[in-house]
Amino acid sequence: MGENKKFTGQPILSQILDVIPTAIINAANRKHKANRYYKKLPLRVHLVSLLYGVFSYCNGLRELCEGLLACEGKLSHLGLDKAPARSTISDANNNRSYQVFETIYYGLLKQYHSFISDSRLKGLSIRNLKIIDSTTIQLFCELLRGVGRNRLDGGRKKGGIKVHAMLDAFSGVTEFVRMTEAREHDRKFLYHLKLAANSWLVFDKAYNVYDQFAKWTTQKVWFVTRMKDNAAFHVTKVLVDKTKKKNAKGVLKEQYITVAVKQSGKEIEQLKLRRITYKTDEGKIYVFITNNFTLPASQIATIYKNRWMIELLFKQIKQNFPLRYFWGESSNAIKMQVYCVLIAQLLMVVIRKKAATKKSFANMITVIRLHLTSYVELMGFIKDTYKAWRKTYNTAFDFSP
Repeated sequence: MGENKKFTGQPILSQILDVIPTAIINAANRKHKANRYYKKLPLRVHLVSLLYGVFSYCNGLRELCEGLLACEGKLSHLGLDKAPARSTISDANNNRSYQVFETIYYGLLKQYHSFISDSRLKGLSIRNLKIIDSTTIQLFCELLRGVGRNRLDGGRKKGGIKVHAMLDAFSGVTEFVRMTEAREHDRKFLYHLKLAANSWLVFDKAYNVYDQFAKWTTQKVWFVTRMKDNAAFHVTKVLVDKTKKKNAKGVLKEQYITVAVKQSGKEIEQLKLRRITYKTDEGKIYVFITNNFTLPASQIATIYKNRWMIELLFKQIKQNFPLRYFWGESSNAIKMQVYCVLIAQLLMVVIRKKAATKKSFANMITVIRLHLTSYVELMGFIKDTYKAWRKTYNTAFDFSP
């Protein structure tokens, strides 16, 4: 059978890559001189190869390279002359700085941030909400030390990498990422944040650091978190107290409190905070603290409720992209793969917004993975998969004169 000439356009993967402006790749290349010692594997070819591995869910470098070999004849659409050798990609993963891919990610975020951001979030009146949390990825190596106590049998703990992230609640993507050994405490992440005045932060009680809370109060950066059960505080004023009312729900108690802020072991000041006790419809009781004294107490509870968004993001990334096995055993290769996953997730958010589809993220990425090298129009395919495929099939096999 002769070659069918009626397929038009480019493979789905090629259309996804078109979302990445060439200027962003070139800027990252110039900043880090990424091609200086890797002429056999230019930055763009390296990026395309790794993104192919991310979207096709390759669990190893061999799978990635052999998968690219199966795309012979379509590689020109991806800007590749031939499939890179496994040893070439392996060397580049270990030696080309992961910071190049970090720069590409932040370049894409700057490019599309306003496009993917919603103007409002359900139930909230604020406009600049950031969510902080971390997730740990276990590694089958000792490059990055794991979290927890040493094993009683004297054996080694598995290595681990902790991904600390700050999520923008209005765009659904991470605005700032820091990767450390799994043993590093979460609260150290707070010292690396740069926030504009009137920003809002929400995080769990593992991040309770009073000296940082005092700095944010001076900078007019507002936060919402839960109070630790053993926290010491002094009540200065009680605004609401419904704890004695039977079947009371919502805001049970609202208080103004002070906590001691210590530095170098010496007490230096009393930090004023607002303490809110809240009971959900299911009967669970939460105690929140915040340095904002103007927003209604019910809004404070709603802000904390949105903290769950970052848990869903971590679940989304871990379930839909390859982070169980890594394509290199060096710290650089591991961090590079994590940034490629973040780039892929950001691209999917942008494409999902452009296509205005109602598909879930998991369903969309599964369909794309199965048709990664199919010649079909991407936006129509995501919006209505069956309709787009029938249209492509009928066009391809139209034998009318």
